[in-house]
Amino acid sequence: MKSFICILLVLFQFTIEKGVASVLVSDAGAQDSISRMSVVEYKFKPKSLILPASLITVGAIGTAIDGMNDFHLFSRKDSVKKIRVDDYMEWGMLGWVFVCDLMGKEKHNWVDQLCLVAIAEGFNAAMTRTVKYTVGEIRPDGGPHSFPSGHTANAFLGAHVAWKEFKDSSPVLAYSGYALATFVACSRLYNNRHWVADVVAGAGFGILSVELAYLTYFPIRNAIARKINMKGSDRLVVAPTLSPDGGGLYLSWRF
Repeated sequence: MKSFICILLVLFQFTIEKGVASVLVSDAGAQDSISRMSVVEYKFKPKSLILPASLITVGAIGTAIDGMNDFHLFSRKDSVKKIRVDDYMEWGMLGWVFVCDLMGKEKHNWVDQLCLVAIAEGFNAAMTRTVKYTVGEIRPDGGPHSFPSGHTANAFLGAHVAWKEFKDSSPVLAYSGYALATFVACSRLYNNRHWVADVVAGAGFGILSVELAYLTYFPIRNAIARKINMKGSDRLVVAPTLSPDGGGLYLSWRF
């Protein structure tokens, strides 16, 4: 947890340093402002919580009712040749939005995206691990802590960040992450590591963590930006001066 907080502090410091620059000088002369940290307005829509809440509810009901957690969608084999790609894709999906940045026009810069992914992962880890150890569901292969699927949660976290960043500019990129995340969920079922209810709820927790990250990050970021901009505007004063002998330009820079 301490490492996570340190990472966030470093990211915020980088965001602030990136947004504050030196005095701007135009061809006409000195300008009466400095480069500022941008304010990014984000409007929260309550309906964005409907999908994750529904997925978590369906998964929870399936787990609570004996015999329903597999949803009777298929017959499991006693032993399978496990595939390991899901172990790599679980964490690789956290960087999917940055891959999409190379191919399309993102909504926010990569520094904001990095902060959002880090905060979302904090929410996701806290929620999924708390539920895992509280519920104590047994996995299909006999292992502990089955509900919800952490692999699926991380995969859908990365997919949902990409969706929010590219839904307005590139639908193909926006939905591409969901296809990859669904593959991770299916691989967890194939490997006998999770029930269907586990991966359904895992997808919900991953999406929910992203919505919470966007909801909490931008108000904090914008509050910092406005404070920096307010202080910065007082550092440089440029004003015309008039006297009986003529006119001039008054310039004051406060260090």
